[in-house]
Amino acid sequence: MKKQYFIVALFFYSIAVFYLAATTPISPHEAKLLYTSQDVVSTLMRWGQHFVPGFLGLRLFYLLFGFLTIGLFYILSKHSFHKNNDTYLATFIFMFLPGILTASVLANAAIVVLPLVLLFVILYEKGYFVPLLFIMLLLFFVHESSMVFFIALFLYGVMYQDKKLVFSSFLFFVAFVYFSKGIEIGGRPAGHFAEIFGLYATIFSPLLFLYFVYAMYRTLLRGKQTLLWYISFTALAFSLLLSIRQRVAIADFAPYVMIAVIVMLDVYNHSIRVRLPEFQKLYQRGFYVVLFFLTVTVGAIVFHQLLYYVTPNPKKHFAHRLYAPYLMAEKLKLEGKNCYEGSKGRYYYQLKYYQMLPCTNP
Repeated sequence: MKKQYFIVALFFYSIAVFYLAATTPISPHEAKLLYTSQDVVSTLMRWGQHFVPGFLGLRLFYLLFGFLTIGLFYILSKHSFHKNNDTYLATFIFMFLPGILTASVLANAAIVVLPLVLLFVILYEKGYFVPLLFIMLLLFFVHESSMVFFIALFLYGVMYQDKKLVFSSFLFFVAFVYFSKGIEIGGRPAGHFAEIFGLYATIFSPLLFLYFVYAMYRTLLRGKQTLLWYISFTALAFSLLLSIRQRVAIADFAPYVMIAVIVMLDVYNHSIRVRLPEFQKLYQRGFYVVLFFLTVTVGAIVFHQLLYYVTPNPKKHFAHRLYAPYLMAEKLKLEGKNCYEGSKGRYYYQLKYYQMLPCTNP
């Protein structure tokens, strides 16, 4: 990808995330965190409200983390590829991943974790170790599922005989176990294995996720297993194993798998550049097909509001849980009401954000 095309894409990305952050109604997850939690995510939401009113204020810090993530990914890509065109292409694909796009405009822990993980990899490859300890400490407190990250660091350290990395990651893993933090493991075989594939397909786009799995597998067999690959592969393997027995929260693993865009593009480059030009056409066509479906998915996200209003059955739209309480509150306000009848339990916190509480009986 040429530099001028990348700049245009970055311009459209910036418009898209600001538009989505400012116009998308508060989600059930955001509303519940805002009124019931005191963690990092909810605290940043409250801080943002002091600077900017409305939906944009809620997501102000997450927009900033999103742009920081794109910048750090660009730096890491530049360090990973020899050609600038590859750097631009990898960053383009990464910033338009559905998971990155939505994480940048909705309050969530993933977009806070991502820049920390990317910064860790950048500093590790540059040979700085002391700052890595502070990043690991931040991840320990910020993300309850960073246990997967420490397992990946431990495995990488053992494989490449990095004693400092082995020792530090092992200490953090032990601390997770001691303080009973991290991912809850339990349940019994319940058939969530297929469900996790569907969730990954939503954050990558279906065809891109299939290539992600292929790239992970191919690198395992005969590719260069970098730290980036260890982090992504460990998160993927761990989530798939857990899904056999329990429902998996995709947000626990998304920050660690989405950074694998660099690995995926590296595998693609090795596949196409070892072949003569006449044998490259099939790979190029496949690449364009994948990009086409990614573009369609991104378009559905960016224009989801329009699609919601024109769809024949809004209840089947993926954004129904965002718009139903918002439209309900707007309708009640137009009718001059300041409360609603009934419990509306699943919409309670969203309606509370719109200053609409249940009517109390005298």
